[in-house]
Amino acid sequence: MTEAVLPPDSSEAIARDITIAIAEQRLPPGAKLREEALARVYQVSRTKIRAALVMLAKDKLIDLIPDKGAFVSKPTVEETRNIFFVRRTLEAAMVREFVARATAADYAVLEAHLREERRAIEENNPQVRSTLLSDFHILLANIVGNEVLTDILVKLAGRSSLITMLYQSTRDAICSTEEHCDFIAAAKAGKVEEAVELMLHHLHHVEQALEFDTPSDPKRDLAKELLL
Repeated sequence: MTEAVLPPDSSEAIARDITIAIAEQRLPPGAKLREEALARVYQVSRTKIRAALVMLAKDKLIDLIPDKGAFVSKPTVEETRNIFFVRRTLEAAMVREFVARATAADYAVLEAHLREERRAIEENNPQVRSTLLSDFHILLANIVGNEVLTDILVKLAGRSSLITMLYQSTRDAICSTEEHCDFIAAAKAGKVEEAVELMLHHLHHVEQALEFDTPSDPKRDLAKELLL
């Protein structure tokens, strides 16, 4: 089925355009999104801009702060540390269950997913690659079949995806997909403890490689950033 083409002045299209600007790090974490500036850039009413901002807020890409405005989401180092601590704790146990349950068909699905990861990296699409790298872990949880675990991991991985989209370099994204491949090889060979160690190493590596100290310029021209 062909995807519907959105009118360029629709709130959905504007939200998608801003999402791309955030994913490409043309709008840095913490940048203020002024309704008036956005309305001028897209030549639409502020009503459409507000609707687009609500969509972005639902996806956790921006924060809407009463009496202050809209800002690109800026996850903190402490929040990131807490998220990855919980993920390492949960996913170590999940890996053991995964190795015990995974079938040949499951591995085929995961290997197809790895190809999608590599394609997104080659196409230099930060938003898609971050989502795919995160979804790999959700696929593992789905195979394990524990709905409670999956629900928790979906929330944690969703926030992790945003963090990596904002702070992960292309080089480290390549490392992530390579580490996914190494994990699958160990799991497929039935090497449970090696698979656990590889997963823990992977999550620790992702966390440690995040670049929070990205330079920001308060005088950046918002309109110019969005129209690049």
